[in-house]
Amino acid sequence: MTNVELIEKAKKAAENAYAPYSGFKVGAALLTKSGRVYLGCNIESSSFSPTNCAERTAFFKAVSEGEREFEKIAVAGGKNGDFSDYCTPCGVCRQVMSEFCGEDFKVLLGKNGEEEYRELTLGELLPHSFSLKAQ
Repeated sequence: MTNVELIEKAKKAAENAYAPYSGFKVGAALLTKSGRVYLGCNIESSSFSPTNCAERTAFFKAVSEGEREFEKIAVAGGKNGDFSDYCTPCGVCRQVMSEFCGEDFKVLLGKNGEEEYRELTLGELLPHSFSLKAQ
């Protein structure tokens, strides 16, 4: 699957976001090494603490179905579905990614334009992460 195709899936997933408080809708598309794609969207709660991000939704869905090896994730988000800027994963999502992925795991950040994206590694987003592998 190409990077552009994965980003388009992330944008589509953002349409399912439940974001009545912030209006900031985020979608994620997680590609496993087995070739399956797991989608996630952010889901807000009025008490905020139980809110779950799109990236963690995708990871938790994949892990709950037995997946443990991941290739890359695409993330796209913005206020009211406007993808005019890059949306980076929060610190909690980065830490969850580091639980299952190495520093070379690819994180794609999508914007409005089809070919307009950035590719970073998890190591760039979360240097010196804590994980079982680091112990």
